Amino acid sequence: MTSPDPRMLPARCVGDLMSPEPIVVRADAPLAEAAHLIDRHAVTGLPVVNDAGALVGVVSQTDLVRARGAEHLWAGWPGLAVRHVMTSPALTTTRSTTVAEAAREMERRQVHRLVVVADEDPSRAIGVLSTSDLVRDMARQVPR
Repeated sequence: MTSPDPRMLPARCVGDLMSPEPIVVRADAPLAEAAHLIDRHAVTGLPVVNDAGALVGVVSQTDLVRARGAEHLWAGWPGLAVRHVMTSPALTTTRSTTVAEAAREMERRQVHRLVVVADEDPSRAIGVLSTSDLVRDMARQVPR
């Protein structure tokens, strides 16, 4: 049995591939909490929210490693909060964006994830589209 030609398939949307209900971390949380969440949930980054739950940034493994590599930051490790090392603003997309558009944006911005936000409230994270999601989808389309 042959797989269908991917060029003939309907355009896939971010909502088809995203990881829904993302694990988030508060901007004022200790950096150690972000490291723990990333490790425990085997993800590479987390959307960062403020006290009201609005999206304010993203913290990634790379951000944590940068903090570890900078002696002046590492010296303050116990007192560092997520807001000190996160990337802000978060790069976002919507569930109706095509996968191809999202992949182009990730490549153009050289990022490994986009936070998927609600159409009706762009400050509310509803999912994450990561490079892992894209690669997993590509692998499923390749005949074995």
